Amino acid sequence: MALLLCSSVSGQEDSTYTSRKKSLRKLERLQRSRRIDSVLTARYYRIPYDTHFVARPEGNLTLKVRLKQTGNTFHAKGTVNDIYSKADLSTSHKTTVSIGASYRGISASLAINPDKLRGAYKDYELNLNYYSSRISIDFSYQRSESLTGNIWGDGFLSRLQSDDVRLKIANLAGYYCFNHRRFSFPAAFNQSYIQRRSAGSWLAGFSYQGGSLKTTDALLARNPDALDTRIYVGHLGIGGGYGYNWVPGRRWLLHISMLPTFVVYNRNNMTVRGERMDAQYMQFNMIFNERAAIVHNFSPRYFAGITLVMNNSVFDDDMVVVNQNKWNTRLSFGVRL
Repeated sequence: MALLLCSSVSGQEDSTYTSRKKSLRKLERLQRSRRIDSVLTARYYRIPYDTHFVARPEGNLTLKVRLKQTGNTFHAKGTVNDIYSKADLSTSHKTTVSIGASYRGISASLAINPDKLRGAYKDYELNLNYYSSRISIDFSYQRSESLTGNIWGDGFLSRLQSDDVRLKIANLAGYYCFNHRRFSFPAAFNQSYIQRRSAGSWLAGFSYQGGSLKTTDALLARNPDALDTRIYVGHLGIGGGYGYNWVPGRRWLLHISMLPTFVVYNRNNMTVRGERMDAQYMQFNMIFNERAAIVHNFSPRYFAGITLVMNNSVFDDDMVVVNQNKWNTRLSFGVRL
């Protein structure tokens, strides 16, 4: 009986020790999560802005459903060794549906492309956007073989089909907002702030576009008269612009901004049938970045918005002319909890 009693007491002590250990672990995890939440809360609610013009919305968690569509058109023409060629091309539109969540400024989302799932969309595209009070960045990269359009050269017209031309292009635009205490890009584009009163700001920034456009072996095999052509573009621009947030009522926000940049460096060239021609001094060489947005707050909790981001380039000299138009539009509906 004594042995059984000792065994029972020992078992109870082990059970109590294990239970206490688990409780301490839970307490440590809880304290750690509270410290992290405290840091996020302090960062989220710090006030580097004028609260008469900009404020944080109510609630800690924001859920969103978004419908996004992107597209790209590409135009080029030039004469190399008396061989003239011209291309007017466009990619297929990419349409995605996404759901996302944001807590204390930390966001995550999941996007689905219905055309990709059924095999109708074969291109690859990556879009990244960052919006803060002072700095905003838009980046996109696209690899496409869905380009369709027309190519003219030496008196002939060729209709391009999918897989005939391969496009690789990257666009990068960065903004600095001078009146960041009263003017908010995030209020228009990710609704992490609310613009209370109308305000504008001068902008400074840069733009970069780089990539290539090349005819594929499939086109040359299908059409022996087609020109083996490769166009390369690479240019960096700096400039300034202006943005304005108009608040016509308590529940509406209308945004428009433009940042034209002058190219200070370029590496444009065109190669036709092995003959390369580098772009000379550009007569007109600019990159334009435009944004627009409309946001409506149905209540402090529910909101909807539509945004448009565009990158347009114009490059012209006596030999090579290149023009690209990239656009990205989003329709979103959200709820704050």
